[in-house]
Amino acid sequence: MGRPRTPLLSTERIAEAALELVISTGGFTIAGLARKLRVQPSSLYNHVSGRDDVVELLRERAMSDVELPLDDPARPWRDVVADIARSYRRSFARYPQLIPLLTEYAVNSPQAITMYNALAATLTRAGFDPADTLRSITLVDSYVLGSALDVAAPDQPWRHRAEVGPELAAALETGSPKPQRADDAFEFGLAVLLRGLG
Repeated sequence: MGRPRTPLLSTERIAEAALELVISTGGFTIAGLARKLRVQPSSLYNHVSGRDDVVELLRERAMSDVELPLDDPARPWRDVVADIARSYRRSFARYPQLIPLLTEYAVNSPQAITMYNALAATLTRAGFDPADTLRSITLVDSYVLGSALDVAAPDQPWRHRAEVGPELAAALETGSPKPQRADDAFEFGLAVLLRGLG
C-alpha cells in the first residue's frame, strides 16, 4: 500500500486537534491527541518533539493576531505598551481555554518572544532598568491574560444574592452587558496600570 497523496499529519492539523481537545476537555495528552487524529502516538513525533512542542504551537495560535506597532522611538512609551496590550488581549480572548495551559510552560514561541522583545525595548527606551522592565512585562502579562479570561465570563459574572451589600448592588447596576463591561474594565485598568508604571 503506497503513501497517501496528502500527508495525514502536519503541525497545523496537530495544533488544530490539540486546540479542540483543550476547548472540549480542558487539556490534552499525546495519547489522546493521537486517538483524535486516528494515528499512533509515534506518528506525532515525526512532526513535534513532544507535549511542550504542541503547547508552543497552541501559543503561536493564541498569539497569531497580536499586531505590534511600528518601532518609533519618538512615540510615547505608554501608547506603544497600550497598543501591544490591547492587541495581545484581543488575540488571546479568542482562546481563553488555552490560558491556564500556556501559563504552565515557559514561553518558547517565536511570535511570543517577538512581542516580549518589543515590550522590553520600549520600556528600556523609556528609562526602565532591567529589573523594572521584567516587573512591568510580568505585570502587563498578568493583567492582559486575566482580562482575556474576563471576556469569556458570563454576561452577568456576579449573581444577585441576599448577601450582596448595597454598595456592591449599586456598582453592579452600572455594568453594561458583555463585551462592553469587559472592554470598559480593561481600558480603565490599563490606564491605571500605565499611570502606575510611569
